[in-house]
Formats: sequence, C-alpha cells, structure tokens
Amino acid sequence: MSELFERDGVHGHLHRPDGEPVAALLLAHGAGGNCEAPLLRRAGDEFAARGLLVLRYDLPFRQRRPKGPPHPSGAEADRAGIAAAADAVCELAPGPLLLGGHSYGGRQSSMLAAERPQACDGLLLFSYPLHPPGKPEKARTAHLPDLCCPCVFVHGTRDSFGTPDELRAALELVTAPTTLVLVDGKGHDLAPDRSDAVPRAVAAAAEAFALPTTDPEDPR
Repeated sequence: MSELFERDGVHGHLHRPDGEPVAALLLAHGAGGNCEAPLLRRAGDEFAARGLLVLRYDLPFRQRRPKGPPHPSGAEADRAGIAAAADAVCELAPGPLLLGGHSYGGRQSSMLAAERPQACDGLLLFSYPLHPPGKPEKARTAHLPDLCCPCVFVHGTRDSFGTPDELRAALELVTAPTTLVLVDGKGHDLAPDRSDAVPRAVAAAAEAFALPTTDPEDPR
C-alpha cells in the first residue's frame, strides 16, 4: 500500500515501512513512464517490507505534461526535481538516503550524485541506459568516474540500451564499490511481474548499502 505525497512541487506516492525506517529510497521513472510504472510500484512495496521508506515520484518533465519523452534541455530541471524530492523525504527518514530509479530517472539520479556527492549515500539503478539502442558509440558514461557512493545496477541481459559486457566495462570507470545484478532473458522493462529483478535488487541493496535488518531472526 502507498499514500499520495505532495510537497513543495514534489508529486508521488510514499510507501511506509512498519516501524521506523532504516533508510529512505527515492525512485524516479523512465523517459516514457511515470511514478505509476509497475517496476516502481513493486519496488516500493518490497523495499518498504524490508524497512525502507520509499518515494516513487514524477520528475518535473512528467509533471509538466502527461505523455512524451523529456527534452535534453530539461535535464537540469529534472535533477533539481530529484534534489527537491530528496529534501522533502529527508525529514521523514533520518537514516541513509538512496537515490535511483528506472532508465532515465536512474541516469539523472546518478548525474546528480556525481555533481553533488553529498546528495545521497547510495544509488540503485534499474536498466541504466548506457547508450541509445543501436548506438554504442554514444555512451552515457562521462560522469561515472565522479561517483563516490556505492552503486547497485540491475540490468536485463537482453536490454538494448547496453549489453552485460558493455555495462561491465562502464562500471570499471566507477571508483566507488559497484554491484551488478543481471536478470537473465529480460529487456529494458525488466518484466517486474515475470522476473525476480526486484527481490534480487532488494537483496543486493541490503548488502551493498549495509542496511540494518528488520527481521529479529536475522543476526545482522
């Protein structure tokens, strides 16, 4: 279950855990979607069950119009929207702050983290759009060496925005710790209702970000 969240120009849905949150996670959607994307909804539910406060939210370009892709000229405004969402959620969860999302939303979150290292404590990136389909020469990697927080990448082996080998090579540019979760046979959408992408992301994030457990039988 989730609740509508509206604050200071931030629009989305908040998933609250039982008890005090162990961390906060912000999830932004891809270029063709919005905060109702099935991947984000499932991730919100499952990360909240793990003890995180999760906000899945609409980026500024999507708030301006219900359909259509973002324009490159609006990317800076979208990153400002990510920062505003982070500010709005920080007061609700004093623990670690994780940024991320699907495709474009994850990419812009990573660019914000590169520009402002203090913006978050970790990145969770579903289907990072390494390059446009069929154009590997246009790699979106310039900011990766500037990332200084742990990063978890969840990627389908049939994703046309980057092959597993291309992604492995790109992650060599990141000096911070990285985790790559490959989802066999899945494409860019990761088929959240027909794959284990989200449960594996939860497990990888718990380890990569050293999240406290909410399970009294778990000794960590």
